[in-house]
Amino acid sequence: MPTEMHDKAHIDVFDRAAREAWALRFGITEERLRKAVRVVGSRVTTVAAYLGQPGH
Repeated sequence: MPTEMHDKAHIDVFDRAAREAWALRFGITEERLRKAVRVVGSRVTTVAAYLGQPGH
């Protein structure tokens, strides 16, 4: 995972590389990541909580 991802508070689902990296980090599909962001917003900690995973 790129180092700069650790510094980002939000997931940019419009950036293909970021979307792929976050989906991999959470162990989910990109579509599930997009759905999570649509439901709860793009904040990493909120998406992680929605997915039942640690935020960092």
